[in-house]
Amino acid sequence: MELPWLGEHCSERACKQLDFLPLKCDACGEVFCKDHIRYDDHKCSSAYKKNVQVPVCPLCNTPIPVQKGEIPDVVVGAHMDKNCKYNPAQQKRIFTNKCLKPGCKRKEMMKVLCEQCGGNFCIKHRHPLDHDCKGSSHPTSKA
Repeated sequence: MELPWLGEHCSERACKQLDFLPLKCDACGEVFCKDHIRYDDHKCSSAYKKNVQVPVCPLCNTPIPVQKGEIPDVVVGAHMDKNCKYNPAQQKRIFTNKCLKPGCKRKEMMKVLCEQCGGNFCIKHRHPLDHDCKGSSHPTSKA
């Protein structure tokens, strides 16, 4: 062995592989090879310091603080029951442009205006012949 001072051995008891590019665990500070660097792979006792996840309420999309030892599902459920600011009546509607063709109840996301009469119609009734356009005296077709 020419350079015995290079590299370090993996701290995992079953591995002890000599690694020339060792990785240091940011939670416990021990050195590991690429196969044992994940918290679960070396059963890190300090993983709770770094492996923190904050649950988000599925209704109001706000992060819910969870104390150590609490079950996130229970905390989010309690938030939804008591403190949640979600109000379905305040939800912004996307399809707001109602078709002006009599009898049609479709709504579109964007306005589809007729060039001749200026009315707002759905995709199905957007052409002047489809909504009995009475906008101008020009012929509806050049054919």
